[in-house]
Amino acid sequence: MVNARGVSLAAFVLHQYDWSESSLIVDLFTREQGRLVVAARGAKKPHSNFRAVLLPFQRLNVALAAGTVDAEVQNLRSAEFAGGAPMPRGGALLAGFYCNELLLKLLARHDAHAHLFDAYAHTLPWLAATDLQAQAALRTFELVVLREVGLLPALGVDTATQQPVRSDERYALRPDLGVVAAGREATALGGATLLALQGALEADDLAPLHCACLAELAALKAQLRALLHYHLGTSMLRTRQLMIDLQPYTA
Repeated sequence: MVNARGVSLAAFVLHQYDWSESSLIVDLFTREQGRLVVAARGAKKPHSNFRAVLLPFQRLNVALAAGTVDAEVQNLRSAEFAGGAPMPRGGALLAGFYCNELLLKLLARHDAHAHLFDAYAHTLPWLAATDLQAQAALRTFELVVLREVGLLPALGVDTATQQPVRSDERYALRPDLGVVAAGREATALGGATLLALQGALEADDLAPLHCACLAELAALKAQLRALLHYHLGTSMLRTRQLMIDLQPYTA
């Protein structure tokens, strides 16, 4: 949408860093245009309207300067709160930064993913829920991210045989092979779980996807972690390492 103030977008702040003594560079995740990098001029000044608004995990309505919509770094004209969940704390805060890191590393700029934007907004409140529910929310988000960027194999098909997954068999997600029979591997997933996950993904329905993740949380976490690390080219994300480093202080 374009109004008198420029291009208006629904957005979340993923990351920001200093650009000058008074300004910031901000990485935004927008519903309409995907990831954008914007310059928030004067954002660090004491009386700047940006100062109290450009916060992570808060849904915003932002306006870009009309003359910079095609630039690599666009000028941020305005930003306003658009409602949403309270700022997460503790473990929920770290989990939120983990979600942000996935988006920063896996999404190309200017590539819109409206369904993923909605899934991100849906995930944030769940991060403050009970541990099991928060873990299921993270697995749900990882699945949606992987599917949106084309890195998730069809979960209802045995890639090696091209036959439907059997509900009474167990399988593994191999980054280089897809869904393959896994026998008695400790982290193998039941075929019934894979079929439920695939059905929820095809329906674009986050509620049953969340429920399906609860069925085998530990195994699903291990399988998705291996898949993500393979495609990211790293054995440890910065936020996950931070979670591990902080465990002795939060136990």
